[in-house]
Amino acid sequence: MAAAPQAVYWLGQDTLRVSAALFAENRRRLCKGLADGDGAVPRSLVLLQGGEQKRRYCTDTDLLFRQESFFHWAFGVTEPDCFGAIDVDSGKSILFVPKLPESYATWMGEIFPKEHFKDKYAVDEVQYTCDIADVLSSLRPAVLLTLRGQNTDSGSICREASFEGISRFQVNNTLLHPVIVECRLTKTDMELEVLRYTNRVSSEAHKMIMKNVKPGQKEYEMESLFQHYCYTKGGMRHTSYTCICGTGNNSSVLHYGHAGAPNEKTIMEGDMCLFDMGGEYYCYSSDITCSFPANGKFTADQRAVYEAVLRSSRTVMAAIKPGVRWADMHRLADRIHLEELVKLGVLSGSVEDMLKVHMGSVFMPHGLGHLLGIDVHDVGGYPEGVERIDEPGLRSLRMGRPVQERMVLTVEPGIYFINHLLDQALANPAQNCFLNSAVLARFRGFGGVRIEDDIAVTADGIELLTCVPRTVEEIEAFMADPGKAFSPVVTSDKL
Repeated sequence: MAAAPQAVYWLGQDTLRVSAALFAENRRRLCKGLADGDGAVPRSLVLLQGGEQKRRYCTDTDLLFRQESFFHWAFGVTEPDCFGAIDVDSGKSILFVPKLPESYATWMGEIFPKEHFKDKYAVDEVQYTCDIADVLSSLRPAVLLTLRGQNTDSGSICREASFEGISRFQVNNTLLHPVIVECRLTKTDMELEVLRYTNRVSSEAHKMIMKNVKPGQKEYEMESLFQHYCYTKGGMRHTSYTCICGTGNNSSVLHYGHAGAPNEKTIMEGDMCLFDMGGEYYCYSSDITCSFPANGKFTADQRAVYEAVLRSSRTVMAAIKPGVRWADMHRLADRIHLEELVKLGVLSGSVEDMLKVHMGSVFMPHGLGHLLGIDVHDVGGYPEGVERIDEPGLRSLRMGRPVQERMVLTVEPGIYFINHLLDQALANPAQNCFLNSAVLARFRGFGGVRIEDDIAVTADGIELLTCVPRTVEEIEAFMADPGKAFSPVVTSDKL
């Protein structure tokens, strides 16, 4: 008798096969975390609600659906309007799917039986959402564990599962959130494999952009090319976030590309490009920034600023290992930036004195990097008891806890010449004494440089997931020869 086919997500061709075992392992880890916790409750049942299909304002036009992240982490379900339950004691999983009306078959396609979803997602049982109250009652749980807690990155409260008839049950909405967040914080081998894939495809897409960019094009053309490559080559229907394609002074706008500044400028001769884009596969993210001149040749000033950021990036990555404080890595990046800006003549004086008045935040107002996973700014950066450091730059750091093995992080130092911040510093007696106004004036309109790589923390260092040209020499050679392949030069056991 032939073995039943394994439940696998796969979009064909060269896209990655992701086994449903990834999500079974996540559920197992969650049950263990809940059972081992101080507030463990026998006969408890986790209840998660998936994302809902939504429409554009008052129309009947569907918005492109993307699954809610916690639900995806536990079940890997691509359809909307589902629930999932997990018996903490036994690990049994129940998926609840909508009971679709007959008209669905006319307009939307085949209506599959419950057995289809049981096989597709390798869960123990499938029921209809309209029966959820009766099915859960038959299990007689002592308590339903629902998800309610704050995302410490966005400040938003995650959505708690609710259904008609939930008032019949004893509900606890405080135990689940901290445990599932800690589970998502560190990645399993299977999750790391998906994140390697998203980085590989997105790295190739960035390299394709470097081969095709030239003055006279629009920034949005680069966004379009990136999305096209990730979808056609990687099966990535979604990007992890709105693409940032800043050129010239737009490269100093940290979150450029939004509705008010939609990647619409014409790329000019002499512009620096800062392209921050990442593809997403099966809800797992990537987040990569490449900075380079639009014409493929660095000017002296562009080279100096770029190499300052590259030195920062490589120094920080060489220092990362389990146990180091993320805030210290940010401070290390700040120190290197200030040292390099002194060499460039933008700043003068004691770097130690500059650090005391937070000069680093004038040129890098954002944090060094963040956790990465199912969300591009992944959960877990500030667990209970870990407070933000209320200092310029550091207050924007998206993670405050020590680095742990199996974390996946971005390392994204940058130097920007943001008029608003430069004007504030020039008006601040504690800071303007370090600024060389004549040299600084030369960099008004320069924009900025960011170098962003994704890393997985290992037992004694890091695994670099991103693979794009990084040195000035690599970038210039790669952009000069359309047929040239890029092979990274390994300069460290860690990198």
